[in-house]
Amino acid sequence: MSTVGFVGLGNMGRPMAVNLVKAGHEVRGFDIAEAAREQAHRAGVPVVASADDAAKGADILVTMLPKGEHVREVLCGELTPLKKLAPGAVVVDSSSIDVPTALELHSVGERLGIHVVDAPVSGGVSGASAGTLTFMIGGSDEAIAQSRPALDALGARVFHVGGPGAGQVAKACNQMVVGASLVALAEAFVMAEKLGLSPKNLFDVLSTSSGDCWALHNFTPLPGLVEGSAADNGYAPKFAAALLAKDLGLAATAAESAGVELVVGQGARRVVDELASTDGHLDSSAVIKVINRTA
Repeated sequence: MSTVGFVGLGNMGRPMAVNLVKAGHEVRGFDIAEAAREQAHRAGVPVVASADDAAKGADILVTMLPKGEHVREVLCGELTPLKKLAPGAVVVDSSSIDVPTALELHSVGERLGIHVVDAPVSGGVSGASAGTLTFMIGGSDEAIAQSRPALDALGARVFHVGGPGAGQVAKACNQMVVGASLVALAEAFVMAEKLGLSPKNLFDVLSTSSGDCWALHNFTPLPGLVEGSAADNGYAPKFAAALLAKDLGLAATAAESAGVELVVGQGARRVVDELASTDGHLDSSAVIKVINRTA
């Protein structure tokens, strides 16, 4: 078993750290927020006082932080905790961040003789809790092999999509498709209802026809259609609108750097941004509220 430091014990990071403990790894968790540390401790994660303490002597350091600026602040500065890692250790950054910051982290790791993989995930809080996350990984074969003890405890699927930064590119593309699907579903349900078609009848058709998609079964925007949906629970967040808005912003930035015009992607981003500006704490499927207002 490995010694694993874990920085970022929020809604995603906490269950991931719990799964590492359950797998038998020696885990040291840290979060800047006291409430997050307390919740992780109650869930069985050994908690330490700083990111340095989490990294000290660790074979693997996993980070799950909100934004690129946080990754840069915690890991890329002169006093980076990466200097505390065991020689030849690996950093698994599962934050969803911009590509330039991911490349900067790889560069810092190379300078310090530390392996780095950018390893954003898909699967949400439920996947983090069940240990069934999908990892999209950018980095070397050697770095991925070294990170396997952690990845095997956290996810069901690991895709090595390319070199440094490639994981973040894959995540941005994935989130753009998810965001566009959510908005299209919301528009479809609003349009159908206004034209006299019941939500249940539309769901039955979509779920068995060419309009079927992952978002329909996991983030259907109306209650009473999918058991356990956020819509059935007042849109309590399974994946908060504010987080999807952040991801769509990352996708837009990546597309701009590549000279790609996003017609559908930017349209979805505008709708999600509107929801995030007023109800960012709600689940992303609450975009139907925005569609209903504009209808």
